[in-house]
Amino acid sequence: MDKKIEKTSRRQFLHKATGTVAAFTIVPRHVLGAGKTPPSEKLNIACIGVGGRGGASVGGCSGENIVALCDVDMRRASGQFEKFPRAKHYHDFRKMLDEMDNQIDAVTVATPDHTHAIACMDAIRRRKHVFCEKPLAHSIYEIRQLVKAARKYKVVTQLGNQGHSFDHIRLFCEWIWDGAIGEVSEVHAGCTADHCKIGQLDKRREKHEVPEGLDWDLWLGPAKHRRYNPMYMPGRWRGWMPFGSGTIGDWVCHVVDPVFWALDLGAPNTIQAQAEGYDPKEHGDTFPHGSVITFEFPAKGKRGPVKLLWHSGKKVLPRPAELEEGRKLSKTGAIVIGDKGKIMYGSHGAGGVRIIPETKMRAYKQPDKTLPRVRGHHNDWLKAIKNGTQAGSNFDYGGPLTEIARLGIIATQMLGRKLEWDGKNMRFTNCDEANQFINPPCREGWTL
Repeated sequence: MDKKIEKTSRRQFLHKATGTVAAFTIVPRHVLGAGKTPPSEKLNIACIGVGGRGGASVGGCSGENIVALCDVDMRRASGQFEKFPRAKHYHDFRKMLDEMDNQIDAVTVATPDHTHAIACMDAIRRRKHVFCEKPLAHSIYEIRQLVKAARKYKVVTQLGNQGHSFDHIRLFCEWIWDGAIGEVSEVHAGCTADHCKIGQLDKRREKHEVPEGLDWDLWLGPAKHRRYNPMYMPGRWRGWMPFGSGTIGDWVCHVVDPVFWALDLGAPNTIQAQAEGYDPKEHGDTFPHGSVITFEFPAKGKRGPVKLLWHSGKKVLPRPAELEEGRKLSKTGAIVIGDKGKIMYGSHGAGGVRIIPETKMRAYKQPDKTLPRVRGHHNDWLKAIKNGTQAGSNFDYGGPLTEIARLGIIATQMLGRKLEWDGKNMRFTNCDEANQFINPPCREGWTL
């Protein structure tokens, strides 16, 4: 029997009911005794990308049955392979899903950004529940297709912006909805991480041997073929446009998440990027050292329009006058400006959220908690699978959040142009040149 996906908050934009998910046959706990987890309650999990950040997903699901581990780089994956010797080990996730299709309930994806969509889609079409690290995908088209597929196949999904499951983000939402700083009109958000690789562009011509244990062709996946170079990995791929999403792609899903939720931002109608020392035609394989990207969101419901300014790298957040001398401004976080005050928070679920100055924080009478608290981001997803509900940052939510980052990246390629975005029809109405970045071509054999 199917169960209806439940809403988990009072705001309709939060966790929309999009279908049904298959219920599991559960052995009652009393059969095995108190405190024990029946085997039938454990899910069979396959993990795609297990080295580096992927280890967090393996660990987050380790209370279930880890039945398969996949990674194209055996050097990075060996530690996880050793921890789970009973799990089957693979290089190619396509082969894994083909061979173990009926043995897998759910899949985690923690590969470089450019392979997120292809791995997620393969799993979703097989009706596997999916947890995907942020950002959800590497193009707006890929995002839309994943959201659509997750609804069609009625699977439980979760974007890996773990702060969405923290208490602080719920506290922030409750304060905003309580009118703690009045009507919000402007937000400054950002991160000082610098993913610019302009100084390494000439190294692309270098010749290097592919290290033993790395399948470079599989690592490239849908990206256009290029020579292996150690400057791309591990982790350094984030600064390269064909593979990563720069500072904005790496951090928007953490830093913008609280205001995206609390203000129900949806899609912006204009985007404009400013940067110095960056020429998209010459440096388009990477990102600027610093940029400020301005998003304008139209009025929605009872709130007015909101301007969001994203600060990357060397373009740091402006220090608010209300912040007392001696108090540090977070290098990664946001300043939320209302007509009755300001709120400042750090990264990952509005960490350290405070009204500023501190005198206003102490004077504020906090409202009752209205949002349910959750215990752990992976646990939220796993629990949703078992209960027939949806996770907090499911693709209906995480997809549009990721789109903000992708729109900012496109604006960087159209530096200085104020782009007008028609989110419903997925196109820029005043710049045909920008539309080429909505659904860039993939390498043959790797299309969605």
